[in-house]
Amino acid sequence: MKVWVPAPLRSYTAGAGEVAADGATVREVLQDLDRRYPGIRFRMIDEQDGIRQHIKIFVNADQIRAIDRALAAGDEIQIICALSGGS
Repeated sequence: MKVWVPAPLRSYTAGAGEVAADGATVREVLQDLDRRYPGIRFRMIDEQDGIRQHIKIFVNADQIRAIDRALAAGDEIQIICALSGGS
């Protein structure tokens, strides 16, 4: 499964913006990502297994709300981080 990683999380992936992970659901893909890149899952998923407020996850072009979404062969996951800050 192809996973697009946003710039703020690339410190976990040694700078890679595109990585591979395995799983039949988004949950399993995120667990595999965390196995390959320790600590990355916690930056996206909270203690109740919910997607953190500043993170958006898309499967192909569809934003998902829960990580139990089933995946099909050829699906791609894109992770987006909201920007914050200002004066």
